[in-house]
Amino acid sequence: MISLLQSTLFFKDSVCVCVLGRWEVEELKENTVPGDRGLVLKSVAKHHAISAMLTKAFIFDNKPLIVQYEVNFQEGIDCGGAYIKLLSSSDDLNLEYFFDKTPYTIMFGPDKCGEDYKLHFIFRHKNPKTGEYDEKHAKRPDVDLKKFYLDKKTHLYTLVLKPDDTFEILIDQSVVSKGSLLEDMVPPVNPPKEIEDPSDKKPDDWDERPKIPDPNAVKPDDWDEDEPSKIEDSDAVKPEGWLDDEPQYVPDPNAKKPKDWDEEMDGEWEAPQIPNPKCETAPGCGHWVRPMKNNPNYKGKWKAPMIDNPNYQGIWSPRKIPNPDYFEDLHPFEMTPVSAVGLELWSMTSDIYFDNFIICSEKEVADRWAADGWGLKKLVASANEPGMFSQLVTAAEDHPWLWVLYILTLALPVGLGVLFCWPAKKTDEDIDFKKPDIPKPITKGELKQEREELEDDEIELEEKENEDTAEDGKMSKPPHSLIKYKDMNRTSSWIALPIITTSYLRICKICFALSLLFLFDNLQ
Repeated sequence: MISLLQSTLFFKDSVCVCVLGRWEVEELKENTVPGDRGLVLKSVAKHHAISAMLTKAFIFDNKPLIVQYEVNFQEGIDCGGAYIKLLSSSDDLNLEYFFDKTPYTIMFGPDKCGEDYKLHFIFRHKNPKTGEYDEKHAKRPDVDLKKFYLDKKTHLYTLVLKPDDTFEILIDQSVVSKGSLLEDMVPPVNPPKEIEDPSDKKPDDWDERPKIPDPNAVKPDDWDEDEPSKIEDSDAVKPEGWLDDEPQYVPDPNAKKPKDWDEEMDGEWEAPQIPNPKCETAPGCGHWVRPMKNNPNYKGKWKAPMIDNPNYQGIWSPRKIPNPDYFEDLHPFEMTPVSAVGLELWSMTSDIYFDNFIICSEKEVADRWAADGWGLKKLVASANEPGMFSQLVTAAEDHPWLWVLYILTLALPVGLGVLFCWPAKKTDEDIDFKKPDIPKPITKGELKQEREELEDDEIELEEKENEDTAEDGKMSKPPHSLIKYKDMNRTSSWIALPIITTSYLRICKICFALSLLFLFDNLQ
């Protein structure tokens, strides 16, 4: 852990560089973890500076550098930074004189002004030929940073620099940017091998025009450049009912001169003008003027057609020469050692909360540190979040059409329940077929007689079916066929139930996804 509670004076050579902002050690305003406090930037429109020495200088050799800390913009952020500086080791480093010109090796962290949301990773690279330092900026992350600056939650910012000259930038332990120190920095670490010759000049007769006017073209004799582009439409006729004598505006008959109107001071009072009521039902009022139309004889100013330039030589560029300042640094990871860390910030918003700074070489150590600090804050914030129902209602207030999705999602299961579970209305025919026979004693002779009668009935039934089929082309179904038909309908309904249920679940999934999408947009 790096303590940044040492106060820092902001004077150099006994001259106050700027007004110091105020720092405090406080708990979070929201989602407070009991007993946990952080460093809070308190002042508005002032420069703030605070720093601390490392217990041991970090040397860039064969171990990674991991920089990690927490930031919470408790009041949002209008314009200001929350980045950290790793100060370069030097014999004259004095934290009592820490200010914006103090040499640093790495600057990392969020920064915002207006609608420009940044996440800085800058390192100062030493030119091996001249000994001068240049700032190298990592390319912008491809993710939307806005939510991290405006949601008033604590976020974890992590920078990982590796000895193989690669880097990773993480927010809340998710990678938002990564790249190579050799390929993904602006400007590049290594200059080009060749540069344009500053002494080379373009010849006076160099022709860069790919097209030129045709020198042999001649303006046609009948080309009239004086013809106007618009002329009156001679075929136009004044609409019937046009009120020539009625003005478009008339004094308001209901207007009254104010009581405090002084004609000597204010002049003669006139009622305000209103559209003429008589013109509302008429095609128009006032003097009628013929409308304008495009002039068919208009050609405009004559210009010669363009042709390919026979003398075209291409776009001129200076010749290339070897770059006298060229060098090749294959391992920019080997930066200037770091012996202190500090916050040197200016902000138009107060109450920026910082906590749990750590600089180490083991990712596992940084992850454990994050779990013990930021992880607890995240759990507390999640526990205090409003329920899903409240969030969906909030989303629907901003996007009213979501109510349609909610109603459909709730109405469909009710409809399915009515369809499959509501008892069907019983008919007299169903009741007759469902009446149980009352068992009674029967003799062998009676059983044989009933069997013969049953066989005769079946024969008669079959003959009757054939007759009906021959006469009407339709077969009448006996009662037992009707029962099978009803059973089949019931079976088909239960077969369709899982199909309809699956479709409903898919609709719910789509509705839920759309709801969450607009919910997250709303929260951002």
